[in-house]
Amino acid sequence: MKQFLLIAFTLLLFTGCISHPQTAQEFRVAIPDAFMAEVETIVVDKPLSEVAKNFKKRAKKCLDVKIKTVSQSSTSYQVLIANYHPTLISNTKKVELHLQRHYESGVMNVSQEPKNGYYLLVVDAIPISNNKTKIVFYRPSMGFDSLIRSIKGWASGKTLACPDLTQ
Repeated sequence: MKQFLLIAFTLLLFTGCISHPQTAQEFRVAIPDAFMAEVETIVVDKPLSEVAKNFKKRAKKCLDVKIKTVSQSSTSYQVLIANYHPTLISNTKKVELHLQRHYESGVMNVSQEPKNGYYLLVVDAIPISNNKTKIVFYRPSMGFDSLIRSIKGWASGKTLACPDLTQ
């Protein structure tokens, strides 16, 4: 019992030391220095208005989802339920796509979670010319390949497929 109390107290003590970005702008600022995260930039041959149209069309359908995953080994069994929440902000100078994830079960939060979940990805689309748009991804450097590939496809107009968020 003493050992359990010591572990619980230590976790409570360190909970205050960890903080996660609470806004998309805080996420953008944190990513360049974060472990296993990166900023990636691509240029697509599409006007900003077309990128915005594709993001709007696909984000709600493909990213506003609840995913249940189950993992099992000989010593453990875990059920994770993740709610993904996309936000699209669009004007004539910039389009922003934010993706947040909130775990309903299977994960313990160690810091304050923003409304709608922790930020997983922020994508900025900025016009370079009438027919070219710069797409900047603030993202995890590993995993989420299907998600990144889908959003690149939406931006370029080459594919409108939904990502497999179970991977």
